[in-house]
Amino acid sequence: MATVTPLPGATPAKPVAIEKPAVGSAISRPAAVAAKPRPSVPRKIEALKKTAPGTTLDGGWDRRLARGSVEPDATVDLHGQTLSSAYRMLDAALDRSRARGDRVILLITGKPPRRESERPHARGAIRAAVGDWLHASRHAEAIAAVRGASPRHGGTGALYIVLRRPRTTPKF
Repeated sequence: MATVTPLPGATPAKPVAIEKPAVGSAISRPAAVAAKPRPSVPRKIEALKKTAPGTTLDGGWDRRLARGSVEPDATVDLHGQTLSSAYRMLDAALDRSRARGDRVILLITGKPPRRESERPHARGAIRAAVGDWLHASRHAEAIAAVRGASPRHGGTGALYIVLRRPRTTPKF
């Protein structure tokens, strides 16, 4: 500041003294900062795992699904269904697949519209609702993953639903 000259007509401001805290003393924070509530952080990883079905596959599964080398045990085609009938079909298919011990279900929802100009309000209602259906389903705990299908099995118009292995109790 010693080398700076003020502009003509400007009054120089008085320097503000800054107090340095003594060594070893705690720095006090303003009351506004101290009163802010901290966001709560989930303590357990299990709480995060329960937020959405379909996040527990290893890399091997993901690679095989992406290549299309996994053959689905069951196929559910929702073309031409209403939202309510599609939900009932999906729920019944999950029931059957769990009872049979299937691991992979191919869910065909149909491809989204090609361009906005063709059908400006079309958005694929069934495809948009499938994630919510699976999350709220009574089968949510049995779903290990939901992934997009490979082009061999329908590409953007289909999904893989990977079910968890059924738990078996040991016989003594």
